[in-house]
Amino acid sequence: MNLLFSNDRRGEFPQSWYAATAHDAARHAPLRGETRADVCVVGAGYTGLSAALHLAEAGMDVVLLDAHRIGFGASGRNGGQLGSGQRMDQDGLERLLGEGEAHKLWHLAEDGKALVKSLIARHQIACDLKPGVAHTASSGRDVAELHRYAEHLEARYGYDQIELLDAAACHGLCPSPAYKGGTLDWGAAHLHPLNYALGLGRAAAAAGVRIYEESHVHHIAEGRPATVQTDKGRVIADHVILACNGYLGGLNRRVAARVMPINNFIIATEPLGAETARILTRDVAVADSKFVVNYFRLSADGRLLFGGGESYGYTFPADIAAVVRKPMTEIYPHLGDVAIEYAWGGTLAITMKRMPFLARLGPNMLSASGYSGHGVGTATHAGQLMAMAVRGEAEGFDTMARVPAPAFPGGAMLRSPLLVLAMTWYSLRDRLGT
Repeated sequence: MNLLFSNDRRGEFPQSWYAATAHDAARHAPLRGETRADVCVVGAGYTGLSAALHLAEAGMDVVLLDAHRIGFGASGRNGGQLGSGQRMDQDGLERLLGEGEAHKLWHLAEDGKALVKSLIARHQIACDLKPGVAHTASSGRDVAELHRYAEHLEARYGYDQIELLDAAACHGLCPSPAYKGGTLDWGAAHLHPLNYALGLGRAAAAAGVRIYEESHVHHIAEGRPATVQTDKGRVIADHVILACNGYLGGLNRRVAARVMPINNFIIATEPLGAETARILTRDVAVADSKFVVNYFRLSADGRLLFGGGESYGYTFPADIAAVVRKPMTEIYPHLGDVAIEYAWGGTLAITMKRMPFLARLGPNMLSASGYSGHGVGTATHAGQLMAMAVRGEAEGFDTMARVPAPAFPGGAMLRSPLLVLAMTWYSLRDRLGT
């Protein structure tokens, strides 16, 4: 199954609230015939857009290819949360790699968060960037763990942007009976993900990047130079950057063994007016402590944007709204009859360690993917790190590439059934509160 074309119309954004409120989503023509470039970037999500922009600003000739549109994939469909740190918490990184490497990874992640904010400011990207991401918990044990972790970050990493929420403070922020407390990270942020991607695209084009949409890459002939083959053209390039994440397909087996696509779903309600005060009392985003995470925030026009629900297999469910309404009403029972005006799915990618997989696939080919739901900052930063590595400044890239990235057991044939078993188990634990 080719996930590039399994659930969406060719060259068209999904019918999401993000697409309905996108700014200037101008089309770029497909690649036809042969062209030459210093660097060919495959994939026009955050990773590819950032890599292309930074390379062009350094004076390199860059071609950027996408099978659909700029921001078509997870970059234009996600929950819009710009989180702190890496996807794996610092405790886990300390155990896995030692304190020295864990500190390097924390600072790289914070560099990524700062990079997003600086790109938005420098290129005047109108994407509703707002501070604040709350992490909420449904049990006293999880509340205690969130508070302990915040104190660990302040004591060991000097991060003092997190506000501890007891039950009363949590309910004052998020009036849901499901949550018993949590934390509020004022150094984190949320944004309109598609408008951010489109803004990066405009910045890249202005810097001289040659962008070709609806240009599906189906083969890469490695070599010096490499040849990147599309349906109707090809690029001869000194360097290739793979920025495909969940849509890699069979372009590279080494990456495919370690990076697995999964689907997630989001809904947007009708505008709620004064009812928003019974959902969130501050304009922040929320992610809860369940393994099958619920995440939500209010839109600029007063809708609830809510992501969650379970669906196994690579085909989107026929009724996405029904899938996501279930966890939404577990959090907010009073929204049982609210109208859902948009419902969409997207394909992201995970790794075994939930850390991104950055790798040198050859002397002139780099790849970054597997952001595991933490891609707004991490993917943007990974693109910059690959651009720097192409230019010979590889310290940050190499630090990320040293993180162990085991292959999924069972290979491509068995990894998905095994994931279903694991997710079923963890979702059962969520329901039982264990």
